[in-house]
Amino acid sequence: MATQQPHDGDLATGDPAPTSASLRSGVVDQARRMATTQAMVFAAVELVWATTHFSLYPFGTRSPRRGGPRHGYRIEHLNPVRRGMLVAGLVESGTPILLLHGFADNHSIFTVLRRGLLRRGFSRVFAMNYSVRTRDVRTAAAQLAEEVEAIVEETGYERIHIVAHSLGGVVARYYVTRLGGDERIHTLATLGAPHTGTLAAYLLPTSLTRQLRPGSALMQELNEPAPGCRTRIIAFWSDTDEVIVPAVGASLQQEGVEVTNVRLRGVGHLSLPILPTVVHKIATSLVQIDSEGNQTASVTDISA
Repeated sequence: MATQQPHDGDLATGDPAPTSASLRSGVVDQARRMATTQAMVFAAVELVWATTHFSLYPFGTRSPRRGGPRHGYRIEHLNPVRRGMLVAGLVESGTPILLLHGFADNHSIFTVLRRGLLRRGFSRVFAMNYSVRTRDVRTAAAQLAEEVEAIVEETGYERIHIVAHSLGGVVARYYVTRLGGDERIHTLATLGAPHTGTLAAYLLPTSLTRQLRPGSALMQELNEPAPGCRTRIIAFWSDTDEVIVPAVGASLQQEGVEVTNVRLRGVGHLSLPILPTVVHKIATSLVQIDSEGNQTASVTDISA
């Protein structure tokens, strides 16, 4: 995928993953970016969405229901956008998608994203809640493995997709690269996941946040080579993410894993799952696979 120069709110793919030098200098650069007028505007958007999400949070505390309406491959009930996607790729748009939230959160963070995926023709969108009292990434990854197997059994699909926000991206990546989850996961899209840790984890002295600090034992284990990994990872990161410090830590480079890094400008941490360009990029990326999980040559873009 060709690298492109990002404009305000645009995406840029193919950016290099963080190095030790970029981690050292990233904090100062990030502070400068967050002090710009544009960043202040996006911070206001972040505040509005945080307030909205706070009001939605109680509705997401209960575990989401599995299943839902089953229309199979009938298309008369669909609008033209969804109908076009299904006709172009019946298998791809039918592949189940599991949404995985971040730290101290629940599936309500995906209210906008889930609606956007359904509108684009993905008929099986699931969500999982793991406990806000989770103390270990490995334990949460084992719970994720159980949820994936349940979805596989229910839907009959042997492989699914995962879209994960923040801590959920670390949990999902551990499952994929350390617990054999690449046999079940076509594509993992992470949104603001601390792939190399975050300095913000020093603010909370808990067993879980200690795992998210740069250089922790978990981070070292997670970033070991994963030869032959069958899962494609798309890592979305924003240069003004106030939770991932330095922000470039949400991009990824791992030996043995096919990774696409997607950079955004001026987007806050909580806003990542609601940004129209992110929803559009996820949707188009998930239909760019064939039945073996390989990226196809091209796909028709769908307007966000």
